Amino acid sequence: MRKIFLAILIVVNLLSVACAGDAPASSEKDLNPVMRVCIIDGSPSIRLALKGAYSICAIDTGKAIMDGSLLDTVVTGAKDGLLIGDKELKTYGVAVKVEKDSTIYVDGKRFRGEIDVITKDGSKLMVINHIPVEDYLYGVLHHEVSDRWPIAALKAQAIAARTFAIYQARQNKLQPYDLRSDIYSQVYGGSGSEKWATTKAVNLTRSKVLTYKGELFPTYYHATCAGSTEDAASLWNINIPPLKGARCSFCFSSPHYKWAKEIPLSDIEDKLKKSGYNIGKISSVAVLSRNRSGRVDKLEIKDASGVSIVLKAKEFRQLLGPNEIRSTRFEAAVKQDRLAVTGRGWGHGVGMCQWGAYGLSKRGRTAEEIIKFYYPGAKITSLDKIKDKP
Repeated sequence: MRKIFLAILIVVNLLSVACAGDAPASSEKDLNPVMRVCIIDGSPSIRLALKGAYSICAIDTGKAIMDGSLLDTVVTGAKDGLLIGDKELKTYGVAVKVEKDSTIYVDGKRFRGEIDVITKDGSKLMVINHIPVEDYLYGVLHHEVSDRWPIAALKAQAIAARTFAIYQARQNKLQPYDLRSDIYSQVYGGSGSEKWATTKAVNLTRSKVLTYKGELFPTYYHATCAGSTEDAASLWNINIPPLKGARCSFCFSSPHYKWAKEIPLSDIEDKLKKSGYNIGKISSVAVLSRNRSGRVDKLEIKDASGVSIVLKAKEFRQLLGPNEIRSTRFEAAVKQDRLAVTGRGWGHGVGMCQWGAYGLSKRGRTAEEIIKFYYPGAKITSLDKIKDKP
């Protein structure tokens, strides 16, 4: 079923171009490539509102379905296609296009660009926003950093976010979408999330990206490193100088610098069992090793019968949730029926520390200096000058 769905989406990406109208000029497309952002995944229905001139066509055939100047309806997944209001369509999906001054709303959120609404897994819906990267970044930055921060920190964030987005788009060409709209890609809230200062930062850095040896790389970033950033090789299969980690003493003003959490042992036991681990009532949790940055590498969990399991800290964090275990820089101990965790920092720790960037900007550092500090060896360049253009 998944292979069929992926094949359909590849066709969707090709055919939706025909419905979308004329493509931008080559030079503009090189500087402002279109991102495919998954904004909804697996919902039985969505509320779709279109204000201003619009057109809707079937993705599989390119055939026009409807057009007009105002629409407010519910789109529902069906066994053999879609329902737009009470109109039944036997198609895998529709492409929704609006004129320049018109607006798309999905479940009350306003979006630039165009959208595809696609059926998946029977009657569930996936919504993909097709949007030029600069417009996409307008809806990202406010969710990633405060629009009240100094412009240098905002510009550094814009460059990192743009590079990350375009890198992901290249990696995911054959996937249903390039990015998600949540913490597993970059948080994106549509045009309703745009702020004056963050939009200015995007415009001031337009088409600027980071490269290493002439090529894009994944410019990871996180909220707070609490002392040092992480070597990407500790988490993923990537080993380049810009992501080897750096000592950071600039994020101590972060509200996430220190944190504490108490988690019921029963919750941990349930999540471990659901993930396939055979564990009884937990009796102890112990750190076995730490990596060079001081973050936990492995930990051991024992139950009352003596059964033990060893987990990588990143797996443990994913299992419990990134808001429960904010980073892998922590201490943990069982106290009665709970696990008491005290830690520092928030995020995976790789790349730019956002609160560190804020601290550096408050000290008068420029965006270029912030970038150089957190991504040593990287170069800021224009998107049209890098190798292997999108």
